[in-house]
Amino acid sequence: MSRFVIHEHHARSHHFDLRRERNGILVSWTVPKGMPDDPKKNRLAIRVEDHALSYLNCTDDTPTGEGATKVSIWDSGSYEPHEWRDVEVIATFDEERVVGRYAIFHTGGKNCPFHRKERP
Repeated sequence: MSRFVIHEHHARSHHFDLRRERNGILVSWTVPKGMPDDPKKNRLAIRVEDHALSYLNCTDDTPTGEGATKVSIWDSGSYEPHEWRDVEVIATFDEERVVGRYAIFHTGGKNCPFHRKERP
């Protein structure tokens, strides 16, 4: 099992950051509308820069030129990776808020369809 964290980020625009442990770093996506909850509808995941493992426990209130930002942990724990290829990442989460199998599809750019799989 590998670790993950989902940060809720209150800034100029409210969003979530999904960070998954892989090869000693946290591979990260911004998820503007949160984790997908309906298997019939995709959400957007935007690939962003990798983060250090120290971000697994990171919370922050930072004043900026445009007002304060607040980062809190929305959910965290472990996930079971099933596929991690250039074109898709599939994993199962079983934590407090995020439960189920999810897939992120890489289509060539930073913007990726993010999908919740049907339950078996």
